[in-house]
Amino acid sequence: MPACTASAPPASSAAPAASAALIRPGERHLRNVRQLTFSGNNAEAYFSRSGRQLIFQRQEKVDAGCDQEYIMDIDGSHLRRISNGAGRTTCGYFYDNDRRVLYSSTHEFSRECPPPVDRSKGYVWPLGHFEIYTQRVDGSDQRKLTSNGAYNAEATVSPDGNRIVFTSTRDGDIELYTMNTDGSDVRRITHRMGYDGGAFFSPDGKHLVWRAQYPETAADTADYQRLLAERLVRPTKLELWMADADGGNARKVTSLGGANFAPFFHPDGRRIIFASNYLNPRGRNFDLYLVNTDGTGLEQVTNDPDFDGFPMFSPDGRKLVWASNRHGAESGETDLFIADWVE
Repeated sequence: MPACTASAPPASSAAPAASAALIRPGERHLRNVRQLTFSGNNAEAYFSRSGRQLIFQRQEKVDAGCDQEYIMDIDGSHLRRISNGAGRTTCGYFYDNDRRVLYSSTHEFSRECPPPVDRSKGYVWPLGHFEIYTQRVDGSDQRKLTSNGAYNAEATVSPDGNRIVFTSTRDGDIELYTMNTDGSDVRRITHRMGYDGGAFFSPDGKHLVWRAQYPETAADTADYQRLLAERLVRPTKLELWMADADGGNARKVTSLGGANFAPFFHPDGRRIIFASNYLNPRGRNFDLYLVNTDGTGLEQVTNDPDFDGFPMFSPDGRKLVWASNRHGAESGETDLFIADWVE
């Protein structure tokens, strides 16, 4: 995820008005819901440490182009692209007191947008040739943190700004690793065959939460290994896991069935918000849920008939940002929404 001039249509300088049309019955934790983007596909929006900005990935048209990294203020203003427009980017994150960001990009492997995945294999995710990059927010001083030709992505930073957790296939499986913010001292922290990804640190930096899918049968194992050899993974049976920040004391949080993903800690450190389709694992209706870190107290947060995902609390816990298909101008459009959080 690199740097250059903005190419997205300018966002309004005025804060978007909250609208009753944006909230669904039963969404009692959400108030003053505001839509921040209004076209294309926008996802994985993460707050800056100050809570005043968001970094996210954006595909300007629903059915064309490739995700690039953008930054905007939390009222939707000052939208600007910070990656160079080549290849595909994913998983941006602020750190260094919001002076720097990191993200993953395929632009050095190929400046072209990667070809679409072969859907004859069912619903699969590609494990592209991503490397992790860091740069200043203005796009200068770009540095490459990984360089191994594997899949290196899904990177986030510890609250103290010292360690990065990320997903990589460098050792032949899809595992979690941590490293210093300069790319040194890489440590593998998961060791079980299967997909480990999308990890976030707890607010105190002592724990990690992530999504995992571990083969349970010989057929599952064969399917997983066959797809992995083609740089693919089938993410249809994901559950949430937690561990200490060094990978110790790993434990399963959910056993819901379906795809449970995009976990993020509530600022109290005792709850996790995440996206799930467990009520209809074959469907595309994902909603947001809260669960205690011991797996108890499951509570539904959103109630839209389509997709809600990628939630993140602001550092002060007063706001929630997420991606949703609600209120799109065209079918398949995914936009970013922000709301005041109500306990």
